[in-house]
Amino acid sequence: MADLMEAITSLAKRRGIAFPSSEIYGGLRSSWDYGPLGVELKRNIRHAWWKRNVQLRDDVVGLEAAVIMSPKVWEASGHLEVFTDPLVECLKCHRRFRADHLPGVHAPQSGHEDDDTTIDMHAKQKCPNCGNDAFTDPRNFNLMFKTHMGPVEDEANAVYLRPETAQGMFVDFTTIQASSRKRLPFGIAQIGKSFRNEITPGNFIFRTREFEQMELEFFVEPGTDEKWHEYWIEERFRWYADLGMRTENIRLREHETDELSHYSKRTVDIEYRFPFTDWGELEGIANRTDFDLKQHERFSGQDLTYFDQEKEERYHPYVIEPAAGVDRALLAFLIDAYAVDEAPSAKGNVEKRTVLRFHRDLAPIKVAVLPLSRNEQLAPDARAVFDVVKERWMAQFDDAGAIGRRYRRQDEIGTPFCVTIDFDTLEDRQVTVRERDTMSQERIPIENLAAYLAERL
Repeated sequence: MADLMEAITSLAKRRGIAFPSSEIYGGLRSSWDYGPLGVELKRNIRHAWWKRNVQLRDDVVGLEAAVIMSPKVWEASGHLEVFTDPLVECLKCHRRFRADHLPGVHAPQSGHEDDDTTIDMHAKQKCPNCGNDAFTDPRNFNLMFKTHMGPVEDEANAVYLRPETAQGMFVDFTTIQASSRKRLPFGIAQIGKSFRNEITPGNFIFRTREFEQMELEFFVEPGTDEKWHEYWIEERFRWYADLGMRTENIRLREHETDELSHYSKRTVDIEYRFPFTDWGELEGIANRTDFDLKQHERFSGQDLTYFDQEKEERYHPYVIEPAAGVDRALLAFLIDAYAVDEAPSAKGNVEKRTVLRFHRDLAPIKVAVLPLSRNEQLAPDARAVFDVVKERWMAQFDDAGAIGRRYRRQDEIGTPFCVTIDFDTLEDRQVTVRERDTMSQERIPIENLAAYLAERL
């Protein structure tokens, strides 16, 4: 499994998907930059999530809230008090770890009011760095990044980078409900950056301090929350499967009582079979009850109830929250799509080819246009074909090297279709379309190419 992750991280860097940030200066731990293919893959994941959860529904609207919000928001939400992880330090090498990440140790999720009471550091756990078995006692470490607004760096001007996107949807609930004229049940969706000062980030882009979330707060009438919770658990599981993720690699996991966050009535995780951790969280779907709206109402003094016109009564809605990470989704889709096949070469030999079998909605590049050679006779038609396809889809033009090598390059980045212009094109006005997964080839008239690709993409 370590070899698989090494191959994937190597491919990601070599092909411009993701690589260490500030690398010429030695990098910054757990900071990653997304290259030309990475930004397209992320954009496609975001688009697929937004289309499914906002565009194709009439009961969800969007929001883009500020990253830096009033500190009162985080006081009301409980983040200032209980958004912590248990931190321990090895007494020999002085490396610091999350206590619940040491092998064999279990602790509730951060945000639980009794985080440090169930951690037994006398169980002789070994330091992953030096093998020592002596640690400091666990202490709570707040995960929020703190900064200051304005010219004076004092507590009166302290602000925080948001640790989640959810709170913006709660504090803007009444404004959005009134402006959109939505009745319950309805949701507010947001995609944006969040920041957490993780003690032990790592495993490529799985756990980072700066990450992107796709969150939905779905407001429902109390008493209907359990039904809607089940609905969103099933809906979110289907989203991954519909985008090509193999169902044997994803599962649902119910949170135990001692795992539940302080606001949660029930939480179910969608987990993926990651190579480095067996099963790891991909997305959480929580029943947050009416905790958040009541908290913000209490701290702000503003009425955050909903007026039910049919029942002629006011109440605080319950909230179902599917919360996913763009970066973790990207990693899971990347791992799931990765394969090494045996394929015939141009010389008739059998050779290995690396292929990313992305769902066509997610593939960073949809079409590659490959003139058989750089011959100047082929250039006008090749460029004309490229001009046609790039208007509709993200496309690449590649005329460097043997055609077999160029096919392999496109397989390795997951391009579904390659279009080859050859010398027969000059006579019959047709091109060869090669499909990624089957490697089958078909001659198509240039005038029909756009329609042919559109049907398949």
